Amino acid sequence: MPRKNTRNTRGRIISAAWKLFYENGYDDTTIDDIIRESETSRGSFYHYFDGKDALLGTLAYVFDEKYEALQEAVNVIEEPVDKLLFLNHELFVMIEDGISRDLLSRLLSTQLLAHGEKHLLDHNRLYFRLLRRIFSEGRRSGRLTSSLQDDALVKAYALWERALLYDWCLNGGEYSLVSYTDRMTPVFIRSLLSS
Repeated sequence: MPRKNTRNTRGRIISAAWKLFYENGYDDTTIDDIIRESETSRGSFYHYFDGKDALLGTLAYVFDEKYEALQEAVNVIEEPVDKLLFLNHELFVMIEDGISRDLLSRLLSTQLLAHGEKHLLDHNRLYFRLLRRIFSEGRRSGRLTSSLQDDALVKAYALWERALLYDWCLNGGEYSLVSYTDRMTPVFIRSLLSS
């Protein structure tokens, strides 16, 4: 009997959990619901996660799935700044339309309180690899200029996006996250590149 792909099993659990969190709310989603939706077993669930709360930190990986799906479209965009704006817009549309502020707030709070792994800061994530590639390629092609090194640009840009999410949650979603980021992120990028 062939061995199941462990990444696939973990990914199915994560995808099922976030689908159910969105549809039913976090509090009304049970571990049994997640197991049923992911078509896995209780043993598989507990192999990867200590409980439902452990899934909160996996939202960063849901974001990376979105970036994975966007890579082909990003690759055909010529200008590095346009690549950043496209990724920012598409992710924030997904967040505003598909992830409750309550869940996003829980993710941000778990990352603040985490003693171990902080998924949002994991530089091995696709998110950070994409940002490094965009800044590096932009610098090599001469389309991006800045006195800041690539790592500093990536750190500042990631901090900007986290700040946008935090502020949106803090303000109870009283404004459109997408409209605000579409208006303000170009301003931020211009200031970053003029450093």
